[in-house]
Amino acid sequence: MSFDKVFEHILKFMRSQPNGHYRLMVGTDSQVHQSHTTFITGIVILNEGNGVWACIRKVLIPRRMLQLHERISYELSLSEEIVSLFTKERKNQLIDIILPYLYEGATFSMEGHIDIGAGKQNKTSKFVKEMVTRMEAMGVEPKIKPDAFVASSYANRYTK
Repeated sequence: MSFDKVFEHILKFMRSQPNGHYRLMVGTDSQVHQSHTTFITGIVILNEGNGVWACIRKVLIPRRMLQLHERISYELSLSEEIVSLFTKERKNQLIDIILPYLYEGATFSMEGHIDIGAGKQNKTSKFVKEMVTRMEAMGVEPKIKPDAFVASSYANRYTK
């Protein structure tokens, strides 16, 4: 579906309970296959404790991307591409839904889930600073493992 349709689904979901606690999350994971690399970007709107709406975008690269930095960087580029579609005007539309309910505790945040971890044993730990900085530059709160579940769990499920 088009991004306009995705955005309409998000608006409808938030309008159904405008006093919710919303987290809009975008994250990408990849899997190297025999002749290609599959990238899945998850777009998730979560109303904490009250449901979720989600969809994916699939991109196939017709080669095996074996270099970890290249693959992680491309994952982040795909997430950045989706995040950039949430223009200031679109974000304001989402915030306007919860605005009348702020004093009742309504919240909205936007997160970029990056499929990397900071642990010493994690092969991606050396990329954390670079990738987190890129996500912060987009004006989105970066999340890494174990908090990056849109990338490491939801998107991962569809890369196989």
